Amino acid sequence: VNIGWYPACSGLLMPGILLSALSPLPKVRATHPDCSVVLYFQEQEAECLEIIRSESQTPAPPGQQGCLTEWDGVSCWSALPVGQSRAVACPDILHVFKKSKVLIRRNCTESGWSFPSPPYYNACELEAIGSNNDTEAKASYFVTMKVLYTCGYSTSLAALLLAIGIFSCFRKLHCTRNSIHIHFFASFILRGAAVFIKDAVLFSNESIDHCTMSTVNCKAAIAFFQYSVLANFYWLLVEGMYLQTLLLLTFTSDKRYIWWYILIGWGVPMLTVCVWVVTRLQYDNHGCWDDYTSLYWWVIKAPILLAIFVNFLIFLNVTRMLAQKIRSPDISKNYKQQYMRLTKSTLLLIPLFGVHYVVFALFPEHIGVDARLYFELVLGSYQGFLVALLYCFLNGEVQAEIKRNWGKWQSSMESNVFNLATQDFTA
Repeated sequence: VNIGWYPACSGLLMPGILLSALSPLPKVRATHPDCSVVLYFQEQEAECLEIIRSESQTPAPPGQQGCLTEWDGVSCWSALPVGQSRAVACPDILHVFKKSKVLIRRNCTESGWSFPSPPYYNACELEAIGSNNDTEAKASYFVTMKVLYTCGYSTSLAALLLAIGIFSCFRKLHCTRNSIHIHFFASFILRGAAVFIKDAVLFSNESIDHCTMSTVNCKAAIAFFQYSVLANFYWLLVEGMYLQTLLLLTFTSDKRYIWWYILIGWGVPMLTVCVWVVTRLQYDNHGCWDDYTSLYWWVIKAPILLAIFVNFLIFLNVTRMLAQKIRSPDISKNYKQQYMRLTKSTLLLIPLFGVHYVVFALFPEHIGVDARLYFELVLGSYQGFLVALLYCFLNGEVQAEIKRNWGKWQSSMESNVFNLATQDFTA
């Protein structure tokens, strides 16, 4: 199912959780957890075909008749002389077959292998997958989710680009605070673009076998996606650090810190992704690198969790400092109003600080799938728009600057019209 992301935090979500009822099997390297069953049978088939090839190179003794090794799509049946039988157990795959210890028997006859007895379907009791109506309903649900997050990211990208243009065009808005906001906006733009690129590469063709895809473009798209998610979380962390710095320094910013913020926001994610890419190339260069069940996924996940929890602690500390300043009798009424406005902004910034991710951070990926999808794909896609709204469009300083320049432009236009009219009259 094409559901893009992941991503989600997308960093913490992935397309594979959508069908995570198919539990990953041991020693199976899958591009998605839901591909584990497919790759399990592919590995079994490859081993069986290797046995068949080796048998074909060794001629059978003269006069000896029997059944050659055969792969029937589920199990591998080793060669047997005529008149003998062989039994195999049902594949031990959770949530696919209810029974795994039931034996299925086949006889080797003069005309070849007999049919499996009892049939796989009856013996192993295939789990009920659902009716066609259920399948269509789920497909429709995922299509709706894709439309929602596509609209969300598109809206966010447009709003963020406009916000960056506003901060860049007006000279009075050039300051350390707004520079950090611009980098923060850029990380959201990068994340939205990465989702669209990932969709285009991984799901451009419905005939592509996503369980075995392992192209350079696919791996590059996943690496870029992971970098954008990491950068987004670390610029989220920088925003929290900067807000705390403002309170500690009594709203006095220091431009010397901007390079440290840039190093944290862009440098840490780049270093993390480089380590992850080298690790995957060396030890787990299989599939499309979006196997979130792999231990190497922790190279990405651990820094994200670190940023989330540090930001959560910063949020608590900022809330505590604001509460102390508001209660302080030494603070004038004007300052209290300023702190109250900052408190309201901070409460609105809860989703921006990634606090809601803490709810899911320590739980396994297959728990709360529907809630994860809703938070990560739907709400997460509109997060960039919310950031642009709070930091730019609802910013009193920005609104005042736009009104001032709009007034100057109108005055200039009126003056030009008056001059033209005067010229025509005097002419």
